[in-house]
Amino acid sequence: MTDIAVTVNGRHRPLAGTPTHATALDWLRESGLSGSKEGCAEGECGACAMLLATPAADGGTTWTPVNACLVPVYALDGQEVVTAEGLGSVDDLHPVQAKLAEGGGSQCGYCTPGFACSMAGEYYRADRTAVSVPEPVEGSDASCPVHEPVEGHDSEHGPNGFDLHALSGNLCRCTGYRPIRDAAYTLGSPEADDPLQQRLAQPAPDPVPTDAEIDGARFVRPATLVEALRILRDEKDALLVAGSTDWGVEVNIRGRRAPLVVAIEQLPELRTLTIEDDVVEIGAALPLSEVEKRLDGRIPLLAQLFPQFASRLIRNRGTFGGNLGTGSPIGDTPPALLALRASVVLASLSENGAGVVLREVDLADYFTGYRQTVKRPGELIQAIRIPLPLATTTAFHKIAKRRFDDISSVAVAFALDIDGGVVTAATIGLGGVAATPLRARATEESLIGKPWNIATVKAAAEILRSEGTPMSDHRASSDYRSHMLRTSLLKLYSQTVIESKEVSE
Repeated sequence: MTDIAVTVNGRHRPLAGTPTHATALDWLRESGLSGSKEGCAEGECGACAMLLATPAADGGTTWTPVNACLVPVYALDGQEVVTAEGLGSVDDLHPVQAKLAEGGGSQCGYCTPGFACSMAGEYYRADRTAVSVPEPVEGSDASCPVHEPVEGHDSEHGPNGFDLHALSGNLCRCTGYRPIRDAAYTLGSPEADDPLQQRLAQPAPDPVPTDAEIDGARFVRPATLVEALRILRDEKDALLVAGSTDWGVEVNIRGRRAPLVVAIEQLPELRTLTIEDDVVEIGAALPLSEVEKRLDGRIPLLAQLFPQFASRLIRNRGTFGGNLGTGSPIGDTPPALLALRASVVLASLSENGAGVVLREVDLADYFTGYRQTVKRPGELIQAIRIPLPLATTTAFHKIAKRRFDDISSVAVAFALDIDGGVVTAATIGLGGVAATPLRARATEESLIGKPWNIATVKAAAEILRSEGTPMSDHRASSDYRSHMLRTSLLKLYSQTVIESKEVSE
């Protein structure tokens, strides 16, 4: 326990005596760093955001904003974080803090530290580049200039390259977002002597094995995959945690505690991403933001999914493995992965206890009941495999009360091949309409071999609305969910007609 510690704002802080269920937020505040706030304790408001030093592709460091309220503090053993207090001081404000103050981006101030940390993460993003904004169009009102569209500068990106999605997990209930956005859009580039900028040239801390036991509860970070699997085999009560974006909510809101938590998000075998001629394989513990960055649009269906999956703060920790491991019927990734005909690679310990045994399961066969799967005791998800080539027409439709940072009422993913105006293949994944995510097989069969026209689509849409067994709850009624299924296929058709018309023109 003497070596278990976290570097916070450049200072080495031991964790000795801290309960194993403690979150980074609770620990920070109890340590006197009260800048981070608890607004929701569910990762939905961003008031607790802090910066975590994570590895960059070039061997340096990236400042990655994460929700401190969800991260188990022992998961930060040997790691390095920066809180709002570490950005600047009253007498020497950080550029982000200064711009927020100048632009009136804070009223009560409760959310401001979280905004500042998320904004700082984007401020230090290595590939953020300014976009030249042209002069106003001749004849326009000088008080309200009209500019021609600028590539890279749109409603979600500033002229300085600032991506507003970086703030999608931060909520403000009194200032409103306009002054915060304006502050973000006036940020320049970090100065060369900025300490946090200089830190990026050095490697991020390596993961360290951790084993802490307090009052009968234990937190372990295994050094190897074999060690993790050995613990799973020997300890039946062991709880696997990767990004902890789901378990953290259970700890905070429902008071859940686990006698043994095993952190696996740093295991190298679970953080791979490889693209081969016939398959894309994604490590189960690779954060979704990292998957999005590395794929860079290579799988269009996932490219549509990522911005709608919770918030950037959540995606910076959340994983495919965690989303599938919970077996939730309303997770956003299962419908998309089902449509992509993905499979799950499950790992277990070999009989002699010295190696790893893998088995591959079609995702369509993975879910067996409400939060139940074919995963056996002692197994964990190592990777997700997506076969190539991909379908030519794909779409992800998420129906929720908010466009971003919300739980789906219904999620529908389409992957169709249309050749010569005829549907030659169809795979449709559904979420939120049954006890498990599922394939809309009856609808798929009604489409294959049929002309892709309005008559076919209307007939198939009626079949789609009857797929699953949707229930009524506080998010949506069963009738509404069924209606959204029907509408989603009609929407897909209209989108393909519009795109086809644009191409022909």
